[in-house]
Amino acid sequence: MRRLPIRSLTGLAVIGLLAVTGCGTDTRTDSARDAAATGAGRTIRAQEVMRLTEVHPETGMTLLEGPTFDANGALVVVDVTAPAGKPKVLRVDVRKKTSRPLHTDDRGAYTSAQYSPYDGRIYLTDFSHGEIVSLAPDGSDPRTFFSGRVDGAPMNPDDLAFDQDGDLYISDSRGMSEGKAVGRVVRIDREGRNATVLAGGLAAPNGISFDSEYRGLWVSELTQNRVSYLLLDDRGGVASQHTAIRVDGGIAQTDSIAVDADGNLYQALHGRPAMAVYDRHGERLATVEVPARAADGLESATNVAITPGGTKAYMTVSGPAGGYLYSFDAPAEGVRQSNGG
Repeated sequence: MRRLPIRSLTGLAVIGLLAVTGCGTDTRTDSARDAAATGAGRTIRAQEVMRLTEVHPETGMTLLEGPTFDANGALVVVDVTAPAGKPKVLRVDVRKKTSRPLHTDDRGAYTSAQYSPYDGRIYLTDFSHGEIVSLAPDGSDPRTFFSGRVDGAPMNPDDLAFDQDGDLYISDSRGMSEGKAVGRVVRIDREGRNATVLAGGLAAPNGISFDSEYRGLWVSELTQNRVSYLLLDDRGGVASQHTAIRVDGGIAQTDSIAVDADGNLYQALHGRPAMAVYDRHGERLATVEVPARAADGLESATNVAITPGGTKAYMTVSGPAGGYLYSFDAPAEGVRQSNGG
């Protein structure tokens, strides 16, 4: 999730990575090598699919996030700043270019959505209230999965990723508004009983995604414009951690992350309606951009979901002009980690 301005957070009651390389061997796939050959100058033009939301008078914003595909191929999207009673989770039929409300409530500020491989429910991060909420696939039966302090400190859960067993890995952006590097990566077991801090001292961690082999986690740090890589051990703990990619974003900052079948990273940019695409070795492959003629009034590309088994990608883009879906052809196929967490 891109970061809300401090004034917006105050004004809303609800808004209160060692790149995996072979030893001396180029392990990239043919598609990644071909893309790298064109250099960072390659531009992928995204095309408008539809406008999903307008600016809410109550909050002065709309902010789409957390695109993720359900088992039937429908796209689920959250609107972070939707007020009470307005759709906070939407289900989108991208072929028909229609959407319908899936869930609303009177308090949640949901910044990401993911389907659990363990129980099939939708899990939402409530940034403002430090909670993880789950829904039945049809949007009914809301439950508080986790709430409370972790190691004595409250959470500001931003994005989340599931491991193959259904345990949750969460970017905790606490300290963001103060500019302090006290953010964390938190692991919560699939039953919601045990929460553990895996890494601390992070600068407003935002995007989080497993690599394509589930060996480690990519974590973007918004206020440092960098992506860290956390190599995991066989117990789900962190074996090592280092800065893997430094993102030259200019005025834009690192938002959410998705990963495709070839291990490429899709780094969303807060402050620019674009995404930077890197291979697992940190080489910039391309930049996904909204056409200049359509970019007026669009400030951020927050996240992306790539069709499972296909290359059609859907990017959430927002600004004063509204909340939009844009599509583009991704360099490789979508997998579970291609649903932006």
